[in-house]
Amino acid sequence: MKRHNFKKLHIWMEAMDLIDNNYKITNSLPDFEKFGLRSQMNRCVVSIASNIAEGTSKKK
Repeated sequence: MKRHNFKKLHIWMEAMDLIDNNYKITNSLPDFEKFGLRSQMNRCVVSIASNIAEGTSKKK
């Protein structure tokens, strides 16, 4: 069975845009949030795109 190319999925492209926007926002947060809110938000949005990619590799 051929694997689906997740990079062609519209939802994955939207998730990548979300990552870009999130990093722009979190870079403007104060330095004391570097290991708090900023870190959590960045890990969260990266997780969205990663989960989409991982889900497309699962066999049904």
